[in-house]
Amino acid sequence: MAIILFDDNAHQSLLPLTYTRPVADLRIGILTIAEKWAKHLNSAYSFHTLDYLKVKFPANIEADNIFINGATCPDENLLEAIGTLQTGQALKYNEQLIAVKLNAAGAESFDPGADFDDVINYPNLFVSIKYPEDIFRKNDIELRKDFQLLTKGRESAAISTTNTVIGNDFFAEEGAIAECSTFNTTNGPIYLSANTEVWEGTHIRGPFAICEHSQVKMGTKIYGATTVGPYCRVGGEINNSVIWGYSSKGHEGYLGNSVLGEWCNIGADTNNSNLKNNYAEVKLWDYSTQRFRKTGLQFCGLIMADHAKCGINTMFNTGTVVGVGANVFGAGFPRNFVADFSWGGAQGFEVYAINKMFETAQKVFDRRDHRDFDETEQNILTAIFEQTEEYRRF
Repeated sequence: MAIILFDDNAHQSLLPLTYTRPVADLRIGILTIAEKWAKHLNSAYSFHTLDYLKVKFPANIEADNIFINGATCPDENLLEAIGTLQTGQALKYNEQLIAVKLNAAGAESFDPGADFDDVINYPNLFVSIKYPEDIFRKNDIELRKDFQLLTKGRESAAISTTNTVIGNDFFAEEGAIAECSTFNTTNGPIYLSANTEVWEGTHIRGPFAICEHSQVKMGTKIYGATTVGPYCRVGGEINNSVIWGYSSKGHEGYLGNSVLGEWCNIGADTNNSNLKNNYAEVKLWDYSTQRFRKTGLQFCGLIMADHAKCGINTMFNTGTVVGVGANVFGAGFPRNFVADFSWGGAQGFEVYAINKMFETAQKVFDRRDHRDFDETEQNILTAIFEQTEEYRRF
């Protein structure tokens, strides 16, 4: 049975985070959505996504296939409902397609917007993401679920007695290192993946997870619900934020109610606002409507897409969206929407030439022995550069 995670219109509403990946490759909680389904179903997975992403994220079709909405996070009720589907049956919540079981011929012509003759209506609520802010909003729920999934029936590895652990929901994988730090699990679990380091003087309140090969620097303060993805380094003060893989916020400065993509770098003493001075509702730039959208949130910080970077002492306004490959620097507050492949700051922006951006990306990838900035990566970024040209009319 092949598990194929498909994109629907959420791929558009989740931009710019999904320019570089299918929706199910988004990390929320400890795992990506695709990894959650694979763990629950004990199966490999693939993706049904946009054409320019297919080389990196191909679909693997077999005789029997379950297509699952990539924006949907698994739970026990969903797993039971999907497990009972017969070939040709679709599971929907209102008009949203959750899953459909198809043979090889049906899988080859699969269209998430098509009508299906045999539809089962799903009656229960579940976690689904539609907008970028949903990732930090719902991270608490998914952190707790993933913690239970990954630690059920297992015992934590021992960590140094120089640490203080408050509460019982603490788990360290073998190879996790921590010294002279406090871990408070009374508000939520704390999970340290293998080959991670928490340096001395750090204070962490759960729920919190750090993924493999990442580091928390000395004196860091972290509040839940926060996730630090693989191969990251973080410091300063972080609150209710999700940082994906290969990104760094290694210095002092505040990051709150935010999402950082992969290959991002936050300069020293950079801060983002997550609350407007007048306590008003925060709006975020929406690529699908090309205007600012009300979020319904009073606390909403920074949304930064893959390969974006900012210089030291950068100040981000409440509800700022920074696109793929943007490079922000200089004094003052940049605008609340920084277009993809932009270069500049509050004094103005120009186009970040893609060959120059590639030079930087190559240097960043060279720091990771197991990752190559190959033709596939370059072609995806080139496609995004072309798609986002309309936003760079400075």
